Amino acid sequence: MENEKIKSLQNIFSSRLDTLSHLLTLAERHFGTDVESILQLRIAPDMFPFGTQIVFTCNQPRNFALWCLGQAADNLPPNVASLNEARTHISSTKELLASINVTDATLAEIKRIELGQGLYLELSGLAYVDDFLMPNFYFHLTTAYDILRMEGVTVGKRDFMMHLMPFVKNQSTS
Repeated sequence: MENEKIKSLQNIFSSRLDTLSHLLTLAERHFGTDVESILQLRIAPDMFPFGTQIVFTCNQPRNFALWCLGQAADNLPPNVASLNEARTHISSTKELLASINVTDATLAEIKRIELGQGLYLELSGLAYVDDFLMPNFYFHLTTAYDILRMEGVTVGKRDFMMHLMPFVKNQSTS
């Protein structure tokens, strides 16, 4: 199948966005009526808050999908006012991901990434995905997870790696 890598990336991004949504649910359970305050929590003063981590997690698959569709990158606004808005970002990103249908040949194209202040990168599409998008995606997803842990939310590796749960077997029932 010629678009195996693209489909694999769609599945990875989509399932990890499900993880992000799950983390929001856990935050909501933990914080109750004060849940919106979590959007401003951060690990360190010079790091972005939880709400922005959600946005930046969504921006990676969002810009991947836009690139596959031949459109310019279009980052979401960095400030999130509510968990409903965060969920909307996750949902719209998943919908955008599901809309792409391109071949793996796209991954051979050169991608230019503007870094600001006149700096840019030029990478093959595969390097763009492997060396830019995926590390950024996991960095922001992990940072969101870490903020929850830091704030005492009962969250563990099972929550972070929930995409593997369908494959877990019980030795006594096998």
